[in-house]
Amino acid sequence: MSHESTAAAPAAESSSPAVVGPGAFVTLHYRLAGADGTVLIDTFGAQPATLSLGDGQLAPALEQRLLGLPEGAEATFELAAGEAFGPRDEARVQWVARRLLDELGAAGQTFAVGDVLQFPTPDGQGSYAGTVRALRDDGAVCVDFNHPLAGQAVRLTVRIIGVL
Repeated sequence: MSHESTAAAPAAESSSPAVVGPGAFVTLHYRLAGADGTVLIDTFGAQPATLSLGDGQLAPALEQRLLGLPEGAEATFELAAGEAFGPRDEARVQWVARRLLDELGAAGQTFAVGDVLQFPTPDGQGSYAGTVRALRDDGAVCVDFNHPLAGQAVRLTVRIIGVL
């Protein structure tokens, strides 16, 4: 009587999905909505976004929510008022003289409430935006330099497609 012994084949290692970490490139669908449910950004019905974490493409509080999520994950996060885009600061609402607007290259340009204006940073290396809130007869423009969602609660819904 012969006895053959067969060694069990080693179990195939299952590769675990990549996980979002600091500095990762992440391809995802995301939806950002205000506390009232108004959808502000939604990529679910369109092309997904590819972001490099830590590059300022998303607010730090939003990026923080992505850390540790694996490829294929779907999640929804509720962020308290001011957590995602900081508190609203009335000192960031300022009147800008027409003379300054002209010096910055807007000579003769007309503005309307709701327009978004770009201003150069003092070092000339970048820019920042503000939203027109009011106009005066002398041409001055009241500009709100707060993020439009500053001081508001938001809901972030994500589906992680890929992580590099």
